[in-house]
This record gives sequence, structure tokens and C-alpha cells, in this order.
Amino acid sequence: MTEKTDSCFTKGADAVLNIPPNSSIPIAYHPLFGPHNDLLLLELDEKLLPDVINQRVSLRGQSDEDAVLCTQSKTYAIKFVGTSNSVFLVPPSDQFSVNEEDEDPESNAASVLKVAPGIMELVEVAPRIDKLKLLLSENPYKFDEVNEIYDSGLYQWDDLTDRVQASDEELRSALRVLSAVEINGYWRIIDQKYMDRILSMLINNSLLNDWSLNALNEDEVVESLVKDGFSRVIARHCLEVYGSKTNGESVWGLDEKRVCVHFARGILSSFGKMKMESFMEEWVKKVPGGMVVSFEMLEGEVLVEKLGIQSWIYGFSVSSLPSDPANRFSRLFQERSKWDWKDLHPYIRDLSVPGLTSDGLLLKYTRRTQPTANSEPVFTAR
Repeated sequence: MTEKTDSCFTKGADAVLNIPPNSSIPIAYHPLFGPHNDLLLLELDEKLLPDVINQRVSLRGQSDEDAVLCTQSKTYAIKFVGTSNSVFLVPPSDQFSVNEEDEDPESNAASVLKVAPGIMELVEVAPRIDKLKLLLSENPYKFDEVNEIYDSGLYQWDDLTDRVQASDEELRSALRVLSAVEINGYWRIIDQKYMDRILSMLINNSLLNDWSLNALNEDEVVESLVKDGFSRVIARHCLEVYGSKTNGESVWGLDEKRVCVHFARGILSSFGKMKMESFMEEWVKKVPGGMVVSFEMLEGEVLVEKLGIQSWIYGFSVSSLPSDPANRFSRLFQERSKWDWKDLHPYIRDLSVPGLTSDGLLLKYTRRTQPTANSEPVFTAR
């Protein structure tokens, strides 16, 4: 036999929460009982409670997308899970109040406002970054942009958080990966020909002024580029894209790999598929003196195919591929029906799916074959 306690006289949620073991409390319909579709139950991991309670989360997505919940650093899909048992929603006694004459003064029951058919669960997912690439690609920043007027296709930070389903930290990280820069309040990617122009000018100025590419003074570099017609924002952006700070806040060194990859992309963009020997000769000519090219720099940037005894090379950059694993593997197998591991790995190592390892991704999207124990594995579409 269960024991009734004084808590049952409060009628609100506190009465239910404070029921001692082996005790019970009667329940009854609240005068405002109904479907209350504006009330949903959300199940949370304890580590997320502070963010939710302190309103450090946001729902993101357009009307044609499934909404996601974002904290400052992570993105979560929202899944509805039905329940086989009845889940009663009992509000606090000081909420959903009604006129005293509508209540039963002799009732000691907890008032049920709604019977919930299920709960919402959060599942951590990768940020949906591909849309960011599309948005910023609408109007790349070009050298002669001062003569153009855009009515659309430019996005401020708030526009991006409204349209891209990613947390603030994930969005900023993606902007860095895309080498985007904020210009006059709008986030832009710079046209590749424009970046080639300003990098070439920077290198030329370094030669004229006898500056070491490993110790560039920021103020001197920026002032020289401003005199050549580039804005200060773009000049500093060039240093950030192709260099890194060295011994101080204002001293930069150009990164050999980033600079060499830039010129390799330009060559293949102009010539398309090339014989390996011709490409390497052209590449060596293009890079600044003192920098040494290495084919290993081009992992995830080019593919090589054998035609007879000749090796041909062409551009195929991982940066141009979808970030969603299903679409990424689909695009890869459109390019090649079979992949050796050494060729495939550079194109999938950046994929990150919460709860799924690299081996799990391969198992889900590929079939692995290995004719002999000593041979390299080959991957085909599942």
C-alpha cells in the first residue's frame, strides 16, 4: 500500500518531483488540458544543460530545412522519438494559472496539462558547410569590383548564421579554411586570379626591396601593396593566406608549401591535363627563388594517371569536394571507379562525422578488396 504525502497538496510539478520512494500522488486533468503543440519535451545531456539554461543555444535552418540546435562550438540534429508509455506534463503550480472558481478546491491531484507523444533528442552532427561555399562563391571579390554594384549575393555575419547550419566556432573555422575575409562588413572569398596577382606583386616587391621571404615586415609589405593599388585589408589577407607570423607580431614568413601549391593550381588551371615532366618544369620556373617544390606538396590537389609509359597530371582539389561524406564519396567514385589507398586517403582525411571513425566511413561507403596479403587495398563504391 502506497503512502500519500503532504506534497500532493501543491498540485504542481514540485509535488511530483518530491514524491518519496514507495509513495504515490493522484493526477487529474488540468483545466487547460489540451494538445499544446507549442510545448515539446527535449531530452538533454547534462553537459548541455548550462548552455540551454543560460540561453547560449540557437536553432538554425531555413523553412525548407530540418532545424538544428547549435551551441557555441557544436551542431546537433533534432530527432523526434515516440514513446510507448504515456508521458504526463505537469506544470509548476505558479504557471498556467486559471480562475479559482474553475478549480476544484477539494482536489489534491497533480494537474496534467498535456500527454506528450514523445520527446526530442539531440544527436551531434557535422556542420553543414557546403552551403557556405555556395553562398560565398556567388560573388568572389575581384580587382575591379569598385565598378560593380551588387543587389544580392553579399553576406554579413548575421546572414551567414541565419543561413548556414553550423555553430559559431564551426562557421569561423570554415571561413578560415575557405580563406574568406571580411570586407566592408561582408564576408568574401577572393577571386583566384586576384590572389595570384597580389601574391606575385608581393614577391616582386620583395625582390626589388631585397626583403627575405622568411622575414617580411608587415607594415612595409602592406604599404608597398597599397601603393600598387591594393587595399590594406586585401594586403594583410594575402599575408595570412600564404604566410605565418614568425618572431613578432609584425614579422611574417611565406609558407613554402602554400605558395608552391598556389602556383601549381594556377599552372593546371591554365593548361589542364599535362605530362608530368612538363608540369614539373613549369612549376619549378613559377615558384620564387629559394623555394623547393616537392610532389608530396600536392596530396589532395592533383591526380596522376598512366597512359602507356607516360604519366599525366591534372588538378582535382579536395577543397572543391562536398563536405558531406555521402556526397564526397559519390563524387570520388564518379572521378574514379577504383581507388588505391594512397590516392584515396588525402581526399577523405578531412571528413569528420561525430561518432564515426575513418574506418567506419570506409566500411559504410566503400568496398575493400585486397587480392594478396602483400598488395595494396583497392576501394570501390558500396
